[in-house]
Formats: sequence, structure tokens, C-alpha cells
Amino acid sequence: MNTITSADVSTPARQRDLLHTLISDHAKAVLAYVERLLNDRHAAEDIVQETLIRAWHHLERLYGTEGSVRGWLLTVARNLVVDRLRSAAHRHETVGAEERDAVRPDDADAVLVRAEVTALLRQLPHEHREVLLHTYLRDKTVQETARILGIPAGTVKSRQYYALNSLRAKVMTEAGVAVR
Repeated sequence: MNTITSADVSTPARQRDLLHTLISDHAKAVLAYVERLLNDRHAAEDIVQETLIRAWHHLERLYGTEGSVRGWLLTVARNLVVDRLRSAAHRHETVGAEERDAVRPDDADAVLVRAEVTALLRQLPHEHREVLLHTYLRDKTVQETARILGIPAGTVKSRQYYALNSLRAKVMTEAGVAVR
């Protein structure tokens, strides 16, 4: 795609065209991804809407770089999901509980995803896997994880960062997306 400059997004008509292109090319994929994360269609739609608003505010940067537009959108959406879940956890709420309770035991997709996640986690070094286990699966804070594992909080953050980057690279490689 050609690099887009500030002049290219300066007119409302051009912004509208770029936004329509963005929506038609990526909205369904982002919605499917977010819905998979939340198990809540309405909450997923809210997240996608916020993602697209943020994309609209950053059209020049979004289209003016060599990176993947969809990758940028998925990253923003994932960050919004994490923010939403952390906020709900802080308020001691559960997001999408009704839908999670309604998952059928014969849901082959869910079983497949769990198996893939387990296989990916097993590929991580023990120290990284241990940090993700506490911070994501057991919903512990960085400080709680540090105390449990007997390591500094900065080490927890570092291991979490490298573990997530490693997982992201593996998933993107398996999906056939070039990883920088």
C-alpha cells in the first residue's frame, strides 16, 4: 500500500473513504477475534467500535507505516479487552459470564483452542510459563506473582513481556504472517 501523508487524510471525504476501507477490510476479523476473547458479542462490538475510532484518529500513522494495519487493529483491540477485563476484575465482576456458562462440552473449536494454547505454553521456558500462569490464569498481580515466585517485580514484568512476545511470534508465524 502507498504511504499516506497528512495531506491524504486532511479532507473529510478522504478520511471517510479510508475509514470505510478500514471497516470493510478488517472489522469482521477484528470482531471475530474480540468475540473469541470475551465470549460476549455486545461487548465485542463495543471494543471493535472503540478500536475503529482510535484507528480513525490515527489514520496517517496507521497507513503511513510499513506495519500491518490489521496487526495494529488487533493489538489495539486486545489492549482494550485487557483493560476491560482488568477493570471488571477490579470491580469484582465477570465479563460475559452468561456466555461462558453456556459453552457446550462438544464445542470442538474451544477444545482445539485450549489444546493449541497448551502446546504453545509448553514451548516457553519454565520461568516464562510460570509467570503467565500466575498473572493470566490465576489472575495475580505482578507484585503477588513476584512474592509467590520469590523474584523482583521487574523480573516478573520482563518475563511476561518476553513470554508474550514469543507467543505472539509463534502464533503469527503459524498464521503465515511475517514477523518483524
